[in-house]
Amino acid sequence: MNKIMDGNEAMALSAYNFTEVSGLYPITPASPMGELTDKWASEGKKNFFGTPVKVVEMESEAGAAGMIHGSLLSGSLTSTYTASQGLLLMIPDMYKIAGELLPGVINVSARTVATHALSIFGDHSDIYAARSTGFSFLASSSVQDAMDLTCVAYLSTIKGKIPFVNFMDGFRTSHELQKIDVINYDAVKKLIDKDALKEFRERGLNPNNPKTHGTNQNGDVYFQALESRNKYYDAMPDIVNSYMKEINKITGRNYKPFNYYGAVNATKVIVAMGSVSETIKEVVSYLTKKGEAVGLVEVHLFRPFSVKYFLNILPKTVKKIIVLDRAKDAGDVGEALYLDVLKVIKDVSTKVKVYGGRYGISSKNTTPAMIKSLFDFVDSKDAHSNFTIGIEDDVTFRSIKYDKNFILPSTSTCFMIYGYGSDGMVSASKDIIKITGNYSKAYVQGYFQYDSKKSGGVTISHLRFDSHSIHSEYYNFLNRFVVCTKDSYLKNMRIFDKIDDNGIFLLNTHMSDKEFIDSLSNYNKRIIIKKNIKIYLVDAEEIAKLYGLGNKISAIMETIIFKLGKLIDFNFAIEKIKEGINNKFSGKGGDIASKNLRAIDNALSNIREVKIPNMQYIPEMPKQYTKFEIINNMDGDSLPVSSFMDEADGALDAGTSKYEKRDISKFVPCYDSSKCISCGLCSLVCPHAVIRPFILDSNEVLDAPDSLKSKLIDIK
Repeated sequence: MNKIMDGNEAMALSAYNFTEVSGLYPITPASPMGELTDKWASEGKKNFFGTPVKVVEMESEAGAAGMIHGSLLSGSLTSTYTASQGLLLMIPDMYKIAGELLPGVINVSARTVATHALSIFGDHSDIYAARSTGFSFLASSSVQDAMDLTCVAYLSTIKGKIPFVNFMDGFRTSHELQKIDVINYDAVKKLIDKDALKEFRERGLNPNNPKTHGTNQNGDVYFQALESRNKYYDAMPDIVNSYMKEINKITGRNYKPFNYYGAVNATKVIVAMGSVSETIKEVVSYLTKKGEAVGLVEVHLFRPFSVKYFLNILPKTVKKIIVLDRAKDAGDVGEALYLDVLKVIKDVSTKVKVYGGRYGISSKNTTPAMIKSLFDFVDSKDAHSNFTIGIEDDVTFRSIKYDKNFILPSTSTCFMIYGYGSDGMVSASKDIIKITGNYSKAYVQGYFQYDSKKSGGVTISHLRFDSHSIHSEYYNFLNRFVVCTKDSYLKNMRIFDKIDDNGIFLLNTHMSDKEFIDSLSNYNKRIIIKKNIKIYLVDAEEIAKLYGLGNKISAIMETIIFKLGKLIDFNFAIEKIKEGINNKFSGKGGDIASKNLRAIDNALSNIREVKIPNMQYIPEMPKQYTKFEIINNMDGDSLPVSSFMDEADGALDAGTSKYEKRDISKFVPCYDSSKCISCGLCSLVCPHAVIRPFILDSNEVLDAPDSLKSKLIDIK
């Protein structure tokens, strides 16, 4: 059965079936897993053992880890969901859980650990920080993996006693929508080792089977007790492999602790784990068809790292290995995965060269061009380890140059939708993906790019549609259809560059046709003419206002996108949009649903096509932006390392908000002194401190004008 879902739902769905108790404390981007678990439990959804999951929300991640530890000691299969600093707060208990051979799973949407600054985005720094706890680590590369391999993690921990961190890339996989095959859970249930489960329950603390945990050991015996667990770690790769074989029988897929893709006679191989593996597969497929001997080793079982399974799949012809780590171990000679591979290779061969470097930190977009450049780089005389890819390092000169114009051939139809936080366009984009994917044979992918400002911040939805499965784990390049809901974005963002030849651009704006044409830079006019882009304008706010929806334009824009995008039959799409509206608002009271339905019926009422007159391109004086303006324009990728030398410690100058004028509101409130009663509540509720109260001393009161004296309040 096919279903469209994101990585969080896929992982949570599998985890729920194996879970009896769940200790939760929410953290982005793993929060939806806990929310779904709580929702399913409240609805009475039963796990493999015939009961709803008992959900306990704690006061912190550290508390959740303690609760998990205690629950496992009682003999209950227990799970949690976390990321970043949340995982780090669990580390003390993780050492205990692993040391006591308790079979539990921590499901992680891997996210950057805050250092010089907070980042809510994804990499493997939290995974690497916890890798010495004694847990096993299992990595998923895609939404499908997240569903299937979560089953492997639970089955393996029950049989092998070692707990698991089961992880995927935060946001890139956790929030990415894909059409996947839902695994046959009835078949999965039969794979549970009932004897191992019985033994775990019998080890649980209870009055009839008293034991003492948390004892103290001296130096004469602690070391020996530590080493006594070696056999469990030695056995785990075989256990994982055996369950992967069983999952393969159920799904028809081919999971192994390490999967190899590429030429059988490859001389250059990349080793990586996580979502970048999907991008590497695309590049390897492209290059092997051109006759190049390249390949990929996709890591699933990160810990325990199995020399046997790694060497089993590595082609004997390999001469150069490129290891990619999505984290930085500051001060180390290299990152964890690189050091693992280096150790394995040096023990068996002195002829194979191993290069290691960093990529994709904090969700940095990693493109096929960057991957291709790695294969070229290791053939150059300047090849070295400790490289970086995807940035320009003009300080320590460790970055690899790549051809930014290189784009893989693709059969996917791409849409890109620019919105702003809270305008509903991300939800509308998800609806477009689900309606198209569920009611056609198309494969779909939806990835949603955010900045950190949430409400009012920029959102960019990257949508792909194809007749084949989609492995493109990077931003869209050229799009057949681009939508923008804020005309102010056109001032500084190069949106038209993202549109393919003969593409379509739809703008929500209150501007007239002439005002829109006059607002365009000469650069944008030239791009539109050169690419033969069709331009459509609509004032969706005017339609929303007419039907009492305020600034809620997402249903209106979604309707227009289906009309102009021609993904599926328009009338059928509208029918499904209306069904979704009725389901969403049926219990909200009032006439919210009917207002939206009327707006949908009239969504096409003021849409019009605008022709850009032919003109001679006159280059304009390029505007000089400050660094903060460049970042605000969503163009921070263009800044080199040297731009941040003065802020290496994360400290910034105050007052940078003066550079951040996004003009996202069409209406600016003004102070009406005739209606002011000097209650001060406006200052209390204003989120931006625009209105501020002041206390005047006696001299200032005497000097105040009469118009102000009458409004002063004596706080005595």
